[in-house]
Amino acid sequence: MKAGSRSSQLIPWLMVAPFVVLFTVFILYPLLRSLALSAYRSAGPANSAFIGGENYQFLLSDPLFWTACLNTATYAVLFVGLQLPAALGLAIALDHPRLRAKQVLRAAFFCPHLVGAVFLGVVFWKLMGKDPGSLANSLWLPLAGLFSAHPQPLNWLGDPNLALGVVVVAALWLSVGYSMIYLLAALQTVDRELYEAAAIDGAGPWARFRHITLPGVAPTLLFLLLVNTIGALQVFELPYVLTGGPGPANSTLTVVGYLYQQGFETGNLGYACAIGWALTIGIMAVSIAQLRVTRLDRDST
Repeated sequence: MKAGSRSSQLIPWLMVAPFVVLFTVFILYPLLRSLALSAYRSAGPANSAFIGGENYQFLLSDPLFWTACLNTATYAVLFVGLQLPAALGLAIALDHPRLRAKQVLRAAFFCPHLVGAVFLGVVFWKLMGKDPGSLANSLWLPLAGLFSAHPQPLNWLGDPNLALGVVVVAALWLSVGYSMIYLLAALQTVDRELYEAAAIDGAGPWARFRHITLPGVAPTLLFLLLVNTIGALQVFELPYVLTGGPGPANSTLTVVGYLYQQGFETGNLGYACAIGWALTIGIMAVSIAQLRVTRLDRDST
């Protein structure tokens, strides 16, 4: 075999070698290591004992884990259920041909996504304070005064019935503009002549929205549904910054927050890895279910 042909055979391997090395070191090895650690009970990196599947058995009967699952599922349903309609409404409004200053408005709605969850959490922690002078209570007290002679300020982040709702509102403020940009791009690919033809045929705004706008942005909506659901199930930063982790009566304890507690505060890395793998399986199951349901909907239409 000639030296030139041998070197040419090595070139493809050299081209993919950086990816293989990075994937192995930063993705494959951590995944396998975490799977192995989930079979151990640990009290810190230097003190661990092999226990097999006991971590997963305990997981099924751990009330805090199921509380975290319920909080995470509630957050995901509220977040996705409110974010996508809000983003679509903004995209439709900003796509109106008679709207002025479109670029400024688009930038204004998208900019919150650039500040990051931690910065936003600090800002909302200030805005949603329990003192009467906070912005949230400054808006709430006059409204409550219409129904009560002595309205009281609310402890937005200290009330178990309100804390998770504040987290959802903060997450919406952070992310609606992100989804809006995708939907705005999808709207601009819809043929304008379809709207003109529908208007000539007597179709009203709702009919045009249902039969032209929704089918035109459906692939983007399905993509955002999947991506936002996965992101919502992994929420951690906002609850941690706003309420210090579990929040009042564990009302903002999420699965990733519970993983953080077990792994980095308690030191039980094995149980934390088991929580992580349970979350991974849950996300995969939800994603597959969403893909199958949306595929059935498309096949039926």
